[in-house]
Amino acid sequence: MDILIQQIINGLVLGSIYALVALGYTMVYGIMGLINFAHGEVVMIGAMVALMTIKLLFNSGIPLPLVIAIGVLAAIVVCMVVGYTIERVAYRPLRRAPKLAPLITAIGISIILQNLAMLIWGRSYHSFPPVFPATQYEILGATITTLQIAIVVIAALMMAGLIILIDRTRLGRAMRATSENPPIAQLMGVNINQIISFTFVIGSALAAVAGLMVSANYSIAHYSMGALLGMKAFTAAVLGGIGNIAGAVLGGILLGLIESLGAGYIGDLTGGVFGSNYQDVFAFIVLICVLVFKPSGLIGEKVSERA
Repeated sequence: MDILIQQIINGLVLGSIYALVALGYTMVYGIMGLINFAHGEVVMIGAMVALMTIKLLFNSGIPLPLVIAIGVLAAIVVCMVVGYTIERVAYRPLRRAPKLAPLITAIGISIILQNLAMLIWGRSYHSFPPVFPATQYEILGATITTLQIAIVVIAALMMAGLIILIDRTRLGRAMRATSENPPIAQLMGVNINQIISFTFVIGSALAAVAGLMVSANYSIAHYSMGALLGMKAFTAAVLGGIGNIAGAVLGGILLGLIESLGAGYIGDLTGGVFGSNYQDVFAFIVLICVLVFKPSGLIGEKVSERA
């Protein structure tokens, strides 16, 4: 039982991160019908900026909570600028182009950002300084750290805040109108260019926080860390229902649990052959199964093909 609870805790922590990143994918798809494959690299940039900022201020005498807050703020600002620039420069000119053009552009932007990060921060892995307390708590034989609790709580608050923003505010109504029918929304006075840009900015801010969570949870950051994480978050968005905010949250949590339980239990059943070293396999098995048996996702709706 203690192993089961431990794997569930690990899955919830991992799933919270996946859900935050998946929200960026699902928001952009809901507004534009575009899969932003560069989103994983935005997560990586957030992790690297936050890590370097925290390292720079770590021994400066500034209180650690303030150091972390400055690191988070720096990552959010940089990622918001990157997200806005990607939308404005790479995607907006191709908004009326055939669907293959923005897809190829998204892959190209991903490669460009990854190589720029390699030039700026190098190829080596960067370790995360010990700024978070290492306090552990025991729950029915399983352990959870203060950092893991913070990741789950902060992710939950951010996801709840985003849902409230979209469902209860004037800006959220404009976003839903743009998603439903951009020309009609524009006739009703909605500036769809601003709404689309704002969607990228919000998704990039969430990605910055997720990047810090990943690097803090694993204690390292690397210029290529966003590629696999982005694909897993995309899988989570598809699992829940791409374009559906609640679906992205559900898909992220489920994918984290599936990975954690699969690596723990299937690894034991196979004598370690399919253990934690093959943890990434489970995410893509889930993706294949969803695309084959339920392409609209768990709570997604079938939509007509966009022009």
